Amino acid sequence: MTTHYRDRRKIDPTRGDRLADGSPNNMDRVEIGPTILAYEEWAKAGLELPDLERMREFRWKRLMDGVNSRGWGGVLMFDPLNIRYATDSTNMQLWNTHNPFRALLVCADGYMVIWDYKQAMFLSEFNPLVKEQRSGADLFYFDRGDKLDVAADVFANEVRGIIAAHGGGNKRLGVDKVMLHGLRALEAQGFEVMPGEELTEKARSIKGVDEIRAMRCASHACEAAVAEMERFAREKVPGGGISEDDIWAVLHAENIRRGGEWIETRLLASGPRTNPWFQECGPRIVQNNEIVAFDTDLIGSYGICVDISRTWWIGDAKPTNAMVAAYRHAREHIAFNMEMLKPGVSIRELSFNAHRLDDQYQKQKYGCLMHGVGLCDEWPLVAYPDAYVEGSFDYVLEPGMTICVEALVSPEGGDFSIKLEDQVLITETGYENLTKYPFDAVLMGE
Repeated sequence: MTTHYRDRRKIDPTRGDRLADGSPNNMDRVEIGPTILAYEEWAKAGLELPDLERMREFRWKRLMDGVNSRGWGGVLMFDPLNIRYATDSTNMQLWNTHNPFRALLVCADGYMVIWDYKQAMFLSEFNPLVKEQRSGADLFYFDRGDKLDVAADVFANEVRGIIAAHGGGNKRLGVDKVMLHGLRALEAQGFEVMPGEELTEKARSIKGVDEIRAMRCASHACEAAVAEMERFAREKVPGGGISEDDIWAVLHAENIRRGGEWIETRLLASGPRTNPWFQECGPRIVQNNEIVAFDTDLIGSYGICVDISRTWWIGDAKPTNAMVAAYRHAREHIAFNMEMLKPGVSIRELSFNAHRLDDQYQKQKYGCLMHGVGLCDEWPLVAYPDAYVEGSFDYVLEPGMTICVEALVSPEGGDFSIKLEDQVLITETGYENLTKYPFDAVLMGE
């Protein structure tokens, strides 16, 4: 029997030309997507996949509605995650964060134009919502040298022409993260530059049904990767010779195996390196009977961020009483604060009605109580009372928001820290904890 390449290349030959999430059913698609392993695990878990076309349209409408409600002609985005949000396309994301060669304009009438790397303008063609692919938004010195101002003028003139045609000539233009020459060139074209990041953060803060499905899938994939990391640590550390980097590498590998994309930080530490927190993982050899703590900060399947934290006791002895007490305190902190989450509660209420950490943990507590999450850590931020700035977050929670609830219990001058964090969906009536990963029973004193 003849086997054709067209059949061999399909991810699932029993399906048609599309998978359940609407992506092409082949191994050669342009857009980044989940792997066979991820699809199999999600099917076994009974998860419902997102409809990617519908998700893209939802995001596009959120941006277009934001432009029109503010009376702008359009919003011009350079942030690669905002471009991902608007188009679901990627191009060397991490390199793009410090070499901003991409830009995207969403006009008041919804017309979208992307400026991409000149040899890779095909990367967004799969999305029919993107009407034009151009190049020339690389407004940084490495690429343009001493003629950067000339390139910026050409780019800004293109923006002016597109807004004339699709933004009613409205010169009020939202812009997120523009380089200095770009800003000056836009202003020279007569644009009144508005804070585009305010629009994009608020647009991204409310997730549609398909984004929530994508987050459930990404969360499942992340937790499967974390489970492999935990299995490796518990099996290998007691034998000696295993570094923090060895453990952290497992999470990276397992994330990529499921179609995840990158990890934003290196926040895994062991033993005394957990205090103070924010020491990034390195070559230290993890000892038997020590704490290992981490924060995933993981950009996973569908480009969704899964930001959870756990602390494990690795070894055959028992942790100290101080560690158990701190762990229980961290659990109490998260549980109490999570119970406040529901539509209509204000950010201010969350700050000032939150669980209070014991005095010994105050100085080294985490940078916030909670924060939004989507394609990365996102708006809004819920500050501790002593860091709250009046007027900075005069907003209330809404259904469709996704929030990470934090706990860092770190005794001043101590030799350990406890880091815990869960990811939560705000529902119509309250909240749903999307994080299923278990807490460490030994550190709970069980």
